[in-house]
Amino acid sequence: MEEKKTFHINGYIGLLALFIIIIGDCYLFYLGIVNESFWQVVLSILVTMVALLFLSSLTIVSPNQAKAILFFGQYLGTIKSNGLFITTPLTQKMNVSLKVRNFNSTTLKVNDLDGNPIEISAVVVFKVVDTAKALFDVDYYQEFVEIQSETAIRHIASQYPYDTFNEDDLTLRGNTNEVSEKLAEELQERLQVAGVEVIETRLNHLAYATEIASAMLQRQQARAILSARQTIVEGAVTMTQMALQQIQDGQDITFTDDRKVQLINNLLVSIITDKGTQPVINTGDVQSDRRSDG
Repeated sequence: MEEKKTFHINGYIGLLALFIIIIGDCYLFYLGIVNESFWQVVLSILVTMVALLFLSSLTIVSPNQAKAILFFGQYLGTIKSNGLFITTPLTQKMNVSLKVRNFNSTTLKVNDLDGNPIEISAVVVFKVVDTAKALFDVDYYQEFVEIQSETAIRHIASQYPYDTFNEDDLTLRGNTNEVSEKLAEELQERLQVAGVEVIETRLNHLAYATEIASAMLQRQQARAILSARQTIVEGAVTMTQMALQQIQDGQDITFTDDRKVQLINNLLVSIITDKGTQPVINTGDVQSDRRSDG
């Protein structure tokens, strides 16, 4: 089914024309009676009946509303203009709302890419753009939108992990905008058959399932600590290398391997530890001092 326009004229102009026709028919009927003309009487009656049929086809289309016109089961077209119109007589007029609507999905329990159970829901903003498809290609397009939205949310949630510590990975928690765009694209493909345009989708609830929330929180904390430690160690190694290089170049000092290992160990401990370090002053070898005094 494809939406198309149907015959309709301005209702005010049509009413004026019908009233003029009816008045003319009354005069024609009068002449037929006076002149005893059977054909004039019959013609006036037929024209009046046709005028009354068109008068019964008056329809009002409100703003952001459309009316699909059916003639004995056959789809003639849709009226999207607002106002009073006269259309084809003896037709069924079906209202379709063109307003923007919100659909808030229920909270769904889904497994993410890593297999972790999560809770997720989304808001879908949509509107009807093709009344023929919305009415005749699907059964109750509103229910169709709800079911397809939940199906798309489940599919998208299973394509990405809830969270990772790799900045290059696309995650549900860290890349909400990108995931919402992917959801909108997939949902638009699913709802194309229903003549519905997806304006926006947005995740409004995202969390680990209750049964693993505590364990996953500990896991996140452990990963965060590990990631922080890794960054600290990498920085400490770089700082130690720079310190050794500057000492050797600036003071013209050459360290033995043992002294270099000792200095590196002291620097790494001082940088990496999360507690304040206590300096130890080396005053020399006591035995050697006693021999020199003797």
